[in-house]
Amino acid sequence: RQRQMCIETASLARLIRGEVLQLKQSQYIKIAEKLGQGKLTIALKHMTPHLIPQLFVGLVLMFPHAILHEASITFLGFGLSPEQPAIGVILSESMKYLAMGKWWLAFFPGLFLVFVVLLFHFMGSTISQLLDPAQHISEISGESQMDPQARPPGSLLAGIN
Repeated sequence: RQRQMCIETASLARLIRGEVLQLKQSQYIKIAEKLGQGKLTIALKHMTPHLIPQLFVGLVLMFPHAILHEASITFLGFGLSPEQPAIGVILSESMKYLAMGKWWLAFFPGLFLVFVVLLFHFMGSTISQLLDPAQHISEISGESQMDPQARPPGSLLAGIN
């Protein structure tokens, strides 16, 4: 489980790093640098409001990957023993009964697995849309889309009516 967490954490770190590199090229960060604001101030005041939603959504979307990885590993017989309850173990044990016509023993646990993964995926997508500052600004100003390079920092959102 620690190895799996390391793999997922690395992908989340790449996501955040990419967002930081994109934000560093935005106009308001360049203006803040020209105004003489320090790197720590820029990071905390201007970048953090954009990174927190990305981090939160990334964490929520890590769950379906972790669930699928665990189910795959235990289905193949690695990881947990057959006595321990896990969706992969249940699916693996139910495969013995498919030839006897007891399809429901594999169908319902598989359906549950798909349902849980899709639930986390849709939850992550919804949270991403709710926490996107560019979308809130476009709703306030009446624009259909806003250039992501020109979006103001989250700290200024409170002043826009």
